[in-house]
Amino acid sequence: MERTISAFKGYPSQEAIATMMLRLGICVKNGSAYCGDIELSDSALGRAAGVDRRVARATIDKICRTPSLLAVFSKMRSMSLLSDVAPEIGCTTLEIIPTDAHMPGILADVTATIFSAGVSVRQAVVNDPGLQKNAHLIIVIDGQLPPEYLPRLKLCRGVSSITIR
Repeated sequence: MERTISAFKGYPSQEAIATMMLRLGICVKNGSAYCGDIELSDSALGRAAGVDRRVARATIDKICRTPSLLAVFSKMRSMSLLSDVAPEIGCTTLEIIPTDAHMPGILADVTATIFSAGVSVRQAVVNDPGLQKNAHLIIVIDGQLPPEYLPRLKLCRGVSSITIR
């Protein structure tokens, strides 16, 4: 993602729009921004990123004119995150803060531990450390994790802390 964002170097407001679009899965097609099938106005994009609507339009235009950018942004998709509704659907959210978000194997170790507890993972989302300063892992599990597995999770590779919600 860093390579995609670097295309906006020297234009911090456009970089803010592009970063937000990548983080939220906003797609560009036919010269417009979309969240799923919903077309987003330039004004709405600008407001969300804290910049003028003309910056949003310039960012979309640049994406449309640059094949390597369009190849990325034309395929973006947004998705629902179950962590906020986990209690309402009988699930628990585990938020894992890594010691180093670039370390390989954190997700593998954590999910292997959850598997050994006999619990199903409903959703796992890893924030891209290139897009977010405080990248972390969010795992939504069916039901609750047996308490004896919490210390095992804390011993997993790259785990700094765990919040259970």
